Amino acid sequence: MQVDFYQLAGTPIDTVAPQLAAKVLESGERLLIVAEDAQIRDVLDEALWTRDPASFLAHGGPDDRPEIQPILLTEDVEPKNGARFTMLADGIWRDAALEAERVFYLFDADRLNDARTAWRNLSARDDVEPRYWKQDGGRWRQGP
Repeated sequence: MQVDFYQLAGTPIDTVAPQLAAKVLESGERLLIVAEDAQIRDVLDEALWTRDPASFLAHGGPDDRPEIQPILLTEDVEPKNGARFTMLADGIWRDAALEAERVFYLFDADRLNDARTAWRNLSARDDVEPRYWKQDGGRWRQGP
């Protein structure tokens, strides 16, 4: 199982999350986006509709027939849309996310210590491959 750590430094979540979500959908997978804070979910809901003026990323919330949503925005880690990919969009690590095949863990400077703790804990496990992604000139690259 793979956990990708994305440190949001300079690029807001409403830009990064739709980019990652689009790649997940392009690969034929479904995505569960988890955020405890309803405000974050609202921002992401808007971003998924408006990311590309020519299209939108189909999505819904837990009250929008979750089982049919390619992207499900929720505060619950249970993939009610059948997603094998989970995005933790609020910087809060949840061990329950490890039930997914792949996890995208997005965090900002306010959650840096939490991310370091999660990295240490996950690195000690044999069944998890943590990878760190950082921005380099506007592009994401894997790095230390």
